Amino acid sequence: MTTLKAILTELLGLFLDDGRLAGAILAWLVLGYLLLPRFGLPFGIGAFALFAGLVTILVESVLREASGRPG
Repeated sequence: MTTLKAILTELLGLFLDDGRLAGAILAWLVLGYLLLPRFGLPFGIGAFALFAGLVTILVESVLREASGRPG
């Protein structure tokens, strides 16, 4: 039973480990959904903006974890 609990805790931790990362991704996607159509940009430019933002969020999260800063 202890092993099963440890496994389930680890699996849950995979998805809930970094709430800031998940929140930033959701915020970026919502902002993109709400704001990008208002600018009237071609599809490729909007897609690149979403991609660049998500990569930036991911890099920031990785650097934060690597440096050991809590938040």
